[in-house]
Amino acid sequence: MARFELHSAELGTMGASAQADILFEMGMMYAAGRDCDVDVVAAHKWFNIAAIKGSERAATLRGELAAGMSKTELASALRAARDWMTTH
Repeated sequence: MARFELHSAELGTMGASAQADILFEMGMMYAAGRDCDVDVVAAHKWFNIAAIKGSERAATLRGELAAGMSKTELASALRAARDWMTTH
């Protein structure tokens, strides 16, 4: 299973562009179901974080994904992104 393990120490030494790219790929993994089940909440979470880090592609896909999500799913994804950002 291909997974990116993200640790705060590693993120601190990477360029913002590289961070955003890795976070974007996490979103793609969950959106497409690469080596995992499709999970729109997780995909939105990672696209949201990547967009915050500067990925325009992630911002676009986040919006497209959000259009098909329920309010509950969207709230869960936003909460998960906020939780991740406060701990990393």
